[in-house]
Amino acid sequence: MADETSAWLASVAHGDRDAFSKLYDAVIDMVYGICLRVVRNREIAEEVAHDVMLEVWNSAGRYDPARGSGRAWIATMTRNRAIDRVRSIAAARRRDLAQPPPSAGPPDPVGDGVVDLDSRRRIQGALASLSDIQREALTLAFYGGLTHNQIAEHLGLPLGTVKSRIRDGMKRLAQLVDEEWP
Repeated sequence: MADETSAWLASVAHGDRDAFSKLYDAVIDMVYGICLRVVRNREIAEEVAHDVMLEVWNSAGRYDPARGSGRAWIATMTRNRAIDRVRSIAAARRRDLAQPPPSAGPPDPVGDGVVDLDSRRRIQGALASLSDIQREALTLAFYGGLTHNQIAEHLGLPLGTVKSRIRDGMKRLAQLVDEEWP
């Protein structure tokens, strides 16, 4: 398949749509898998995979078989594009956090602090009313910053169990918060 990938890339460089179709079928699972591992979001991974395949179509002429296989060239391009997307998302978040939202008046640090403290107390109360297993999974995810995989490993549980606990805990937490703040 490595030789086929290189041959398809050479044909794609000359505008061969059939070669691109074969190349696409051969590498799209790899491209999407790399994207998903890097960005950890299915929708964004699909967007990045689409962007990568467009880039393959547009830049196939830059592929140099002397420097490595076609699959490796595409995998490297995919990884770089996915990392760029993660960095772009992180930069946008930093910009959003650095830019205070427009307000109706001057900032009120005392009032804002009281609201934050009250909100925090209500959320802590809602967390306390969850089952121990739901609270533990949510705490590790949101306060501990662990991924679902890391939580599963930490607790010695299957990944699906951890996801269910987090999902059920979030549903219950949302119900409790809705009851608290009508």
